[in-house]
Amino acid sequence: MSLKYVTGSFQLMKSINRSTILNIIREEGPISRAEIAKRTSLTPPTVSNLVKELITTEFVIETNQGESKGGRKPTYLEINGNRFFVIGIDVGHFHMKFVVTNLFGEVVDRITLPLDPKPDAEQILHTMEEGIHTVIQQGQATAGDYLGIGVGMHGIVDVERGISLYAPSFQTHDIAIRERLEDTFQMMVKVENDAKTMTLGEFWFGNGMEDGNVVGVNIGYGIGAGIINDGTLFQGENFIAGEIGHMTIDLTGPQCSCGNYGCLQAMAAGPAIARLAIKELKSGKTSLLTKMTDGVLDQVTGELVHEAARQGDSFSIDLLTQTGRYIGIGLTNLIHTLNPKRIIIGGGVAKAGDHILEPIRQTIQQRGLTEEARNTTIVPSLLQEDASAIGACGLILNEFFTSKRV
Repeated sequence: MSLKYVTGSFQLMKSINRSTILNIIREEGPISRAEIAKRTSLTPPTVSNLVKELITTEFVIETNQGESKGGRKPTYLEINGNRFFVIGIDVGHFHMKFVVTNLFGEVVDRITLPLDPKPDAEQILHTMEEGIHTVIQQGQATAGDYLGIGVGMHGIVDVERGISLYAPSFQTHDIAIRERLEDTFQMMVKVENDAKTMTLGEFWFGNGMEDGNVVGVNIGYGIGAGIINDGTLFQGENFIAGEIGHMTIDLTGPQCSCGNYGCLQAMAAGPAIARLAIKELKSGKTSLLTKMTDGVLDQVTGELVHEAARQGDSFSIDLLTQTGRYIGIGLTNLIHTLNPKRIIIGGGVAKAGDHILEPIRQTIQQRGLTEEARNTTIVPSLLQEDASAIGACGLILNEFFTSKRV
């Protein structure tokens, strides 16, 4: 066995132990060194040495002493949550959101920048750089206080190389996001699909915290999912795991942006809701939407349909109910394939609340294979519009805390 291998293995184990201790302090602090040794089965001297490093690097601070049980009073340890920060980016269809979180995932700053309808690769990268520069300049922290940058990008992402392989809404290919941002800002950069970062955000800080087998479904301009199995974010062989928006629901349905017909995305995403509403209204259906758009029906959007439903418009309520049924069929297929403990619904369409969630649940109840499948927990995103951006921050936090794996 080579010396290089032995040395590397020792350093790796030391790093794993350090991260394990850091995560226990994050999840259970204030906590004493003795309690950490008991929880981890590490020796007290090992814990003391690693804690000393964490205090020196300012990740951990000592707090008030606890009650003595016969010896010296134990000194408790806590995460120094506001000493370091992470930048998370959510690349949407029309805008790019930037958040800054502390080590607890709490948002301390945010900005949103617009995107051109069809930006090219350089415009996308330039907007990222502009937003990162802005949040650093307007924040209280210096550039050295940021641990890294996480990016949630729609479409297919090569997470190992940090490359956006294909972003269908923009029709862009092979954008080397990680390389560009690392060169510009000289800090760690992680890139992931936005539905997966949404799911990761809920797993770390939202409605998926108590479960190791979770699916998050992002329903907005498109539809995608993140799959967490046994605490691990599942990628698939070629990074396309979770592309449930391109699951065929109706062979004779409308054409999808991918070129196929009857995809879930073409039946139930935001643009599909608007398209069907406009078609029905132009055929003579009556709705509050006509008044809301002053008769200019092409101005109908998914958001307007939700607002009209909220005001009691039966046409819009029926349309959202139908949309929920389509989504319910897709999620029933997902349940029969993956059998998750919980499904978390996020994205713009999820803002319709029970107008969408109830028909989803009813459809699963009707179509589930077993009683357990029919009763799979379906909940809305807790982090809502920030889920993907906060989850992008989780990509970086994962490098420092080990119990949450991606």
